[in-house]
Amino acid sequence: MNQRVQLPLLNGQEATFECVYGRGCEGLCCQNGRPGLRDDELHRIREAIPKIVPMLRPAARKIVQRSGVVTRRTRDGLPLVPVQGGWCLFFNEGCVLHKLGVQEGDAYRYKPLQCALFPLLWDDQGRWYVRQKGYMNETWDELFCLNPQHSQRKAIDTLQTELAIAAKLNVDE
Repeated sequence: MNQRVQLPLLNGQEATFECVYGRGCEGLCCQNGRPGLRDDELHRIREAIPKIVPMLRPAARKIVQRSGVVTRRTRDGLPLVPVQGGWCLFFNEGCVLHKLGVQEGDAYRYKPLQCALFPLLWDDQGRWYVRQKGYMNETWDELFCLNPQHSQRKAIDTLQTELAIAAKLNVDE
């Protein structure tokens, strides 16, 4: 990324974050992860199912073959991805959707927006912030990467890709 993204963050001055997946973290954010899928995301994933299924864990393959890639449960009006064995359906030593996107030249092509933005969220007034332990009533205490004590690296430096994605969005959609 050549140009630094300057998206206003409520806690941008103090927030720290460093993803250490593969360097001490086994993908805890995907554990019991149930991202909601927007229509366009669901369509892209369904179109790519022949490429996705072979990359899944065997038990996850069975779920897709039996029930598809979403459950009847919803959150904020979006159908949720099922969990298998305590992990997001698409987790197999990392995000299968991310891996497929990388193979095709766009890491975020299939990845749900909710996952691509992590750990960024917006509040009820459409203002962006970095999820942090103890900030905005964050409840995901066991996720060590959300603990500001875990890293000294400023989130505004480590989350440039996520900030660029957020900057393109209109959170009022």
